[in-house]
Amino acid sequence: MEQEYTVVEHLTELRKRLVIISLAFVVSLGIGFAIATRILNFIKMQPTAANVEWNVFGFTDGIMIYFKCALLLAILITLPIALHQIWLFVRPGLSQAEAKGTAWFIPASFFLFLAGVSFSYFIMFPMMLNFMSNINQSIGATETYGMNQYFSFLFNLVIPVGIVFEMPIVIMFLTKLGIVTPASLRKMRKVAYFGLVVLGVLISPPDFISDILIIVPLLILFEVSIVISSWTVKRTNKRVAEMALKE
Repeated sequence: MEQEYTVVEHLTELRKRLVIISLAFVVSLGIGFAIATRILNFIKMQPTAANVEWNVFGFTDGIMIYFKCALLLAILITLPIALHQIWLFVRPGLSQAEAKGTAWFIPASFFLFLAGVSFSYFIMFPMMLNFMSNINQSIGATETYGMNQYFSFLFNLVIPVGIVFEMPIVIMFLTKLGIVTPASLRKMRKVAYFGLVVLGVLISPPDFISDILIIVPLLILFEVSIVISSWTVKRTNKRVAEMALKE
């Protein structure tokens, strides 16, 4: 370890990191409020919104969507800063090799979050809308959607999926720290599958196809996480063996 910290120093350092993250979030939220209208207009011009009228059925619908959009933008901007501050907080407890090996987790985590948001918006969201629209038309229903319904459905999908896409990098980080192993992940596969199925049902619309569209990627991400964990262990063991030979 690079240096030893007392409990008070740990709490002081933690407070410092939390203050920086909070300030970054406040500034990012201000930026979000400034450009939320442009983002909403951009979304409105996309093919998935072509047949949706921007009806509002309550006085607060517009401002709630405006706030949710600004909040999502603030999360996207704050995320890499928060990850960096978390890494700075745990770095004193890591060896030089561990600190160097975990530094790249920050851009990787941000990339995976963006990948999850993009996947849910450009692939899952249109497929779900198309499926539900076809069902509505098959039963002769007249589709009259409000702005709040459209964006609430969108935000409730993209944010959870973006977070879940962090799974591989989180597993890799925990493997590097020795908290989890490929063997332990395989042992808990059934429990993990059950939890992911429940999570998929909770964040998807109440229909079987939408559930499948979310659950399958979640299960694939877990299996990818096991592979990444195995690769991390092999790479770590190789480095340890090489260092032992040098000594």
